[in-house]
Amino acid sequence: MATNTIDAALVQKMFLAGAKNLEAKKEWINDLNVFPVPDGDTGTNMTMTIMSAAKEVSAIANPTMESLSKAISSGSLRGARGNSGVILSQLLRGFTKEMVGLKELTTESIATAAQRATETAYKAVMKPKEGTILTVARGISEKAAEVAAHTDNLETALLAIIEHAEYVLSKTPELLPVLKEAGVVDSGGQGLVVFLRGMYDALTGKITDFALTEPAETAERSVPQGKGASIENVDIKFGYCTEFIIMLEKEFNEDTEAKFKEFLSSIGDSIVCVALDDIVKVHVHTNHPGQAFEKALEYGQLTKMKVDNMREEHNQKVVAQSEMQAAIAAEAQKKNGKPVAQKQPKKDFGFVTVAAGEGLAEIFRGLGVDSVIEGGQTMNPSTEDILNAVDTVNADTVFILPNNKNIILAAQQAASIAEGKKLIVIPTKTVPQGITAMINFEATRDAQENEEAMTEAIDTVATGQLTYAVRDTSIDGKEIKDGDIMGLGDAGLLAVGKDIEETLLNMLDEMMKQNEEAELISVYYGEDVTEEQAEKAVSEIEKKYSDVDVELQMGGQPIYYYLVSVE
Repeated sequence: MATNTIDAALVQKMFLAGAKNLEAKKEWINDLNVFPVPDGDTGTNMTMTIMSAAKEVSAIANPTMESLSKAISSGSLRGARGNSGVILSQLLRGFTKEMVGLKELTTESIATAAQRATETAYKAVMKPKEGTILTVARGISEKAAEVAAHTDNLETALLAIIEHAEYVLSKTPELLPVLKEAGVVDSGGQGLVVFLRGMYDALTGKITDFALTEPAETAERSVPQGKGASIENVDIKFGYCTEFIIMLEKEFNEDTEAKFKEFLSSIGDSIVCVALDDIVKVHVHTNHPGQAFEKALEYGQLTKMKVDNMREEHNQKVVAQSEMQAAIAAEAQKKNGKPVAQKQPKKDFGFVTVAAGEGLAEIFRGLGVDSVIEGGQTMNPSTEDILNAVDTVNADTVFILPNNKNIILAAQQAASIAEGKKLIVIPTKTVPQGITAMINFEATRDAQENEEAMTEAIDTVATGQLTYAVRDTSIDGKEIKDGDIMGLGDAGLLAVGKDIEETLLNMLDEMMKQNEEAELISVYYGEDVTEEQAEKAVSEIEKKYSDVDVELQMGGQPIYYYLVSVE
């Protein structure tokens, strides 16, 4: 018998099946990364994005299109990681906007929703590029409209849509030469097709197990502030950091929110209360966590409740760190002759950045960054991770430095939904760009002036990254073998070799050719390089470029032997 309609219960099963199929094939999708580096993470980003929504979808006992739409949209939005994850969340957001008011799905309504999904995703990307997941999504929406005009059979329609999506995917190398040279299709587009395949298998009864398994814990965490933050021995007025989420069961309008915040103000401070669809995220410092919970229960059920004794934590974290901070600040000041912005209990401007490696985190803290999210090349933080980090910053305006081109979209998405604070995203694509942006911040300037100055400054920095290949391929006409050392620049591959130090020098040669007036070379060595090895490499750099200042710092970053900046 033909399937002509899909009710909410079946949509729930199909979504979970699609999510599970994506999770099962994430490593295969990761391996489609154009650059054969050990941090290809499209599959991981898309999986963690979809699983954030799948957890909420799975928890719905009696699904309706409305409840599913909210769970899918809200969950994927907050859990979005990397460009592919953000685009996937926007596709789901657009689709569910059409789905929310329906009782069941038909070929016609799916075509309409697919069109809106594609439009929403394209609008979310400032400069859409063809040959990517966007191209595959557009192909899906076009085919959905075509088949809806000829059949009501959803099994027939969905199979035709998937087969066309696979055809469009196969053509992505013709649209992006870099894919063709590497011999791969677009990884994001492949992830979308894998998701649809899982949904189709649930529709046809091939898959009947919809239980979710918890993926391995790979998400980043904020770098512990006890390992480098400037800590003062102060009296803490409100001793318990209290966080929770309200799953709303009653109306929570502006008046209700204002009254709830007024109550929280009466029992504590450092209040953050953000309402998003049918949930409210709450953070408060108080001496009476129970009172906050009791009041919140008036609006709905509570989840993710967390209470930390800040007085105890503070006593454990009071350490002598001023010399280290002063040294880092002095080094930054030496670079540009300007005072470094100082961290204050309450200030006009705050900073959140992303970095992997304790050395890099220390450098950013020394430059005045309030919260360092551990992540970057090896792990892209989600939109919610960025919002959570912003919540910890006691400032009205918070600058976000993603330090990775694959995190910028998630940061911009966070800025678009943040409440109570103004978020400004400085589009830093590398850690050295982030460091330069922070050095060029001036506390005496207003937000717009700083945004312009910091954005302009990052264009003066060229970055090189040294890592190793995880498969054979060809890039920019250079043959690469599994295990080779690769030097990657801002615009592509700069050097390939067998020896780390030799390839580092070759990469730097190419960078200096492109930046002949450079005055400073900064080298940050990773966790797999000893200080002695790094000093030896820098000694060779100083011999070759004797008229340029060369600085060496411990970055501690994984995967990448060296990060190098030329400015």
